[in-house]
Amino acid sequence: MRRARVQETVMAKAYLVGSGIAALSAAAFLIRDGGFKGGDIHLFEEQGEVGGSLDAGGTPEAGYTMRGGRMFEAQFRCTYDLLAGIPSLDDPATSATQDILDSHEESPWDDAARLVRRGGVIVDGHTMGFSERHRLELVKCLATPERMLDGKRITDCFAEDFFTTDFWYMWCTTFAFEPWHSAIEFRRYLRRFVHLFPEFETMSGIYRTRYNQYDSIVRPLTAWLLEQGVTVHTGRRVADLAFRPGEATTVERINFGGGHADIPVEPDDLVFVTNGSMTADSALGSHTQAPPAPHTGRSPGSWLLWHRIARGRQDFGRPSVFDGSIRDSTWESFTVTAKDPAFLDWMEKFTGRATGRGGLLTLPDSPWLLTVVINRQPVYQQQPEGVSVWWGYGLFPDKPGEFVKKPMSECTGEEILQEVLHHLTVDARTAELVADTSTVVPCLMPYITSQFLVRSHGDRPQVVPKGSTNLAFIGQYAEVPDDVVFTVEYSVRTAWTAVARLLKLDKQPPAVHKGHHDPHVLVQALQTMHRK
Repeated sequence: MRRARVQETVMAKAYLVGSGIAALSAAAFLIRDGGFKGGDIHLFEEQGEVGGSLDAGGTPEAGYTMRGGRMFEAQFRCTYDLLAGIPSLDDPATSATQDILDSHEESPWDDAARLVRRGGVIVDGHTMGFSERHRLELVKCLATPERMLDGKRITDCFAEDFFTTDFWYMWCTTFAFEPWHSAIEFRRYLRRFVHLFPEFETMSGIYRTRYNQYDSIVRPLTAWLLEQGVTVHTGRRVADLAFRPGEATTVERINFGGGHADIPVEPDDLVFVTNGSMTADSALGSHTQAPPAPHTGRSPGSWLLWHRIARGRQDFGRPSVFDGSIRDSTWESFTVTAKDPAFLDWMEKFTGRATGRGGLLTLPDSPWLLTVVINRQPVYQQQPEGVSVWWGYGLFPDKPGEFVKKPMSECTGEEILQEVLHHLTVDARTAELVADTSTVVPCLMPYITSQFLVRSHGDRPQVVPKGSTNLAFIGQYAEVPDDVVFTVEYSVRTAWTAVARLLKLDKQPPAVHKGHHDPHVLVQALQTMHRK
């Protein structure tokens, strides 16, 4: 077994392209399960910071920035297993996993205003808004074999009025689905999270990290890896991989851009590639400037590497399926830094929930399909007293607003805030105070839902392609049967799978939770669908 060779010679090295949660997790699994020493593991990151899409930056003065926020639930088995061995940021005696579980116990979501219609009317989402036809379509989608959904959109499986139900508004804004996205991914989500149906409108089954995911996951995990001797090379772009001639797939050289010397890959060395990036070419605006328009030319960064190595290799997937239509994969988020609690106080009174307990609030009548999220404070570990942070996003940034008569993508942070306050019907005095004491930083993300685009089997490469001796793909664009993309769990699972398979380990990742196989779960889901 390769693992034995690694332990006997202590000469094998592991090279990881990228430093997002998939690469960080793979490095940890190599040490924990694979017998690697940290000094033999190297991560190559094109950007100046680690963490990939789990980022969080900014300052209280200029405004904080978060491109996104990740939700967790009780069955994120790979993630919790990994983080159980990582000390949390605040208390080394508490694991990062336990910190997530403790945070949920201390401040669970209990959403009482999941959907808010025009005029500030809170919708009773308990009934979901289903007709009998919608229920039948959902059951049919759940039961359809995945292969039969190749190349199909969600709109191919449901009537047009399904996309105006309360269920759809809650589902699409919780998970970032658009009607034109892949029916395969929609079906996977239905099956993967069917156990959440009974409490979906309250979101009480959703867990959140104590702080943003960079502070709660990336920082502790990176610190642990560095303590083990792992080397992270920032500002190092992997331009291409060279393969040894022959039937087997074996990387023999890593080629860098920017004048860095190539690295020869020895027979026992391992290479892990994060192919594609959902936050590539993300563009920040400011309180007074809109984000710059996304590039529409050559694919950036990790997308370009994937294109190069997949040329002529069908088993490496088809990157153009995912990066070829930014019109269908773009949405925009915004981070609000407030120096006065006026908005948080107003939201507490409006929703009846304390700050951090309310979950998501979606505005279905907004042309941008706006959603706002107020998490428990502080959101940043070093966030000063008297400063609060909240976050939001719009799934249709190309549409003109109702109050601000231009597309969200062309709006400043100040204008986005005005549109939000307008749809919430915040009183004039409070709205003025909120506007005067807030800094809003928008972020336009052209590839953020590219993993949801219409696809067929084979468009994503297997984690370890057939015949590969030392190469694995990890992250959101590698194929893991049954599990769902756009989650931290998916990236961690690809990392664990890659390490276990390349090293031929006995210890494999735990099975994906399949609540749809539990009759009790299915009965509860059906009862939820028939609520009146």
